[in-house]
Amino acid sequence: MRIAVLSDSHDHIPHLHLAVQRANEQQADLLLHCGDLISPFMLRYLHRFQGPVHLVYGNNVGDQHLIASRCGSTFANLHHHGHHAAITVQGWRIAVNHYPELAREQAASGQYHLVCCGHDHIFHVERIGACLLVNPGDLLGKDTAPSFALVDLPTGAVHREEVGQQLVIPE
Repeated sequence: MRIAVLSDSHDHIPHLHLAVQRANEQQADLLLHCGDLISPFMLRYLHRFQGPVHLVYGNNVGDQHLIASRCGSTFANLHHHGHHAAITVQGWRIAVNHYPELAREQAASGQYHLVCCGHDHIFHVERIGACLLVNPGDLLGKDTAPSFALVDLPTGAVHREEVGQQLVIPE
């Protein structure tokens, strides 16, 4: 089971498009978005993933009504979970939320094989007991090159995939 983990796209269409394209090329089975997708128009880019997509809100929630109502209807492969997702796929228990502090607690609980989060825009991988904790960094590219994570659940291997250049914002 190979999982693409994305977060903090903040309406950056080119980076989200490249991440989904790369996840498809890498034959990921599942895509998780850990929040701060922001606008409903971003859903059509997530929908291009060739498998199921699970997403949660972050602290920049955008239009909650349109995002929630279009997942599963307009975009059949998108599954919206509100602020927290707990799913089981092929026997793997997975939790997704936006906040690293909550993710650390979930990982330490022993209830999950994989816990994913975002929020701080920092790529981070850690094993807590038998649980793998993954923060893919951000797709925005504000402080570092935009990235996402590819997780191979059976082996626990995590690879950081860069999908563009860090944004240059004039001062």
